[in-house]
Amino acid sequence: MLGRFVRVKVTAPMHSVNRRFGYEYKLNFGIVEGYNRERTAVQGAYIMGVNHPVRNFDGRVIAIIRRHGGHGVVWVVAPKSTRFIVNDIKPAISFAERKNGYDIECLYERSCGAVVFNGKGEDRSVLLIRNRRSAHWGFPKGHIEPGETQHETAIRETKEETGLDISILDGFSCKSEYTIQGKVEKAVVIFLAESTSRDVVMQEEEIEEFIWTDFSSALGLLRFENDKNILKKAAGFLSANNI
Repeated sequence: MLGRFVRVKVTAPMHSVNRRFGYEYKLNFGIVEGYNRERTAVQGAYIMGVNHPVRNFDGRVIAIIRRHGGHGVVWVVAPKSTRFIVNDIKPAISFAERKNGYDIECLYERSCGAVVFNGKGEDRSVLLIRNRRSAHWGFPKGHIEPGETQHETAIRETKEETGLDISILDGFSCKSEYTIQGKVEKAVVIFLAESTSRDVVMQEEEIEEFIWTDFSSALGLLRFENDKNILKKAAGFLSANNI
C-alpha cells in the first residue's frame, strides 16, 4: 500500500481529545475510505504535513504502522509534495503510539555513506563491501539516526560496518536516488573519506565480504550506474585536488 493515494475521513481532528486514553491529537486522524475496520486490519490513518484541523484529506500513504499484539495496522498519509522519513514520523505519532510497540515501514528512506580510500598514488585503494541483504558490491552506508548530521551518519555507519575510523574530505558529496522493490524511494548521500588503516573488522550480522582494490578494478565490481558515477567523480576529485 505504500505510495497509494487514499482519502481519509477525519474522525479525530487535530487538538481534539481522545476520551478513552486522555491524550490530545497532535495530528488529524481518521478512517480510510474503502477500508472497513471490522473487515480489515486497517484501523485508521494519521495525517502529516497539515497543521490545522480538517474534515477530509486526500493524500499518499507514506508509512505503515503495524502494532504489536494483534492491534491492527495504522497508516500515515501526507501530501504528495512532502517527504517524511521514519525519524520524522516516530516523534509525530508518539502522542498516541508511544505506549504501543510497533513496526514501521516507510515509503521514503534517507541514508549516508562514504567512498573510503587508503593510500596515495599507485598504492591507493578503495574499500567496497557486500551487504548480507544484497549480492552486489557497494559503499559503507546506513540510515540517518535522530539528531545526526549527514557527516556523523557516514562516519558512524562506516565504523559500525567496517571498524574503520575515517576523515571526510571537504567539498565532495554525491546524491543517489533509486527505488527499492518498486515501492520504497531511497536517497543516499555519499561523501569521500580517507582511512589511515586497511584493517577492516566486519560487522558480521550486516556485512558478508569486503575488498580493498584500485579504483579501476572497483568500477568493474560495481553493478549500479549510480555507484559507478559516484566512484568516477571521487577519483576525479582526488586527481583535481592533488590528493
